[in-house]
Amino acid sequence: MEKQVVSLQPSEQGLLAAASRIYAAYIVSGQVAEGQEDGWRARAIREAIWFAQHVDDSVSADDEMRS
Repeated sequence: MEKQVVSLQPSEQGLLAAASRIYAAYIVSGQVAEGQEDGWRARAIREAIWFAQHVDDSVSADDEMRS
């Protein structure tokens, strides 16, 4: 098996962490049936992105210009 190389930017690392926690919650709560893993993983990623976008829209970071 060939070794894969992955290089994630800090924002991507944060989204990966959030999506993996969301996906784990689906598994623990019994929502992920065998054979449906890909769909639930995709949903977790979409939801992590949704959270990130809404936080970005709602909060000004220290280094962002304020208007």
